[in-house]
Amino acid sequence: MRATGLDGFSRGWVAVSIDGDRRTISFHTDIADALARPFDRAGIDIPIGVTDDGERACDRLARERLRPHGSRVFTGARRWLWEEFRDPGQANEEALRRGQTRVSRQLWHLGNKIMEVDAFVRANAARDIREVHPELVFLRLNGGTPLPRKKSEEGDALRCRLLKRVGFRDIDRWLTEARIGSGAKRDDVLDACAVALAACEPCGSVPEGTPPLDAQGLPMQIWF
Repeated sequence: MRATGLDGFSRGWVAVSIDGDRRTISFHTDIADALARPFDRAGIDIPIGVTDDGERACDRLARERLRPHGSRVFTGARRWLWEEFRDPGQANEEALRRGQTRVSRQLWHLGNKIMEVDAFVRANAARDIREVHPELVFLRLNGGTPLPRKKSEEGDALRCRLLKRVGFRDIDRWLTEARIGSGAKRDDVLDACAVALAACEPCGSVPEGTPPLDAQGLPMQIWF
């Protein structure tokens, strides 16, 4: 199983690959370059498959699993937000006109990456590319016990320990290299590792079984 996990950051994508016992990290400016190497399955920490109103059962189920920190799940992605608007204020006016929830500033700024992934996955429908939420993976690695926030010193240290236990022995070096060379933050690297693990050895998904499909035929399902 050759698996790749991707997490976005300001300059592009962190890619962590697992091929047997070999684990590598690389940094890329776009999704096509990040997934140019052969893989059997890839995981991405970004919404794949969206609804017109931004409501997805997989997000609701992920929030329930992550309580009391369900806010770690970003919701509300809608293709029309970024297809039709370049200004978040105008997009929110239209959302309200449609009787929908407003889009948060944080989600709005993920728009370019959401649309980049959306186009790539739709153009590569035959490839096994899945949405993964790293916090669900860390929850799994921590035996179901909620973790401290990832940007806290305690939360960062716990995530590093959990990843080392499952074979990411070079994580300390990777974190240093990322800070010096790529501009990726510590949590971007840790999240990419978790996503790669779920791509290599998926434990489950929300929802379970056959997922609902969006208007473009993409599954709305989060793996961990």
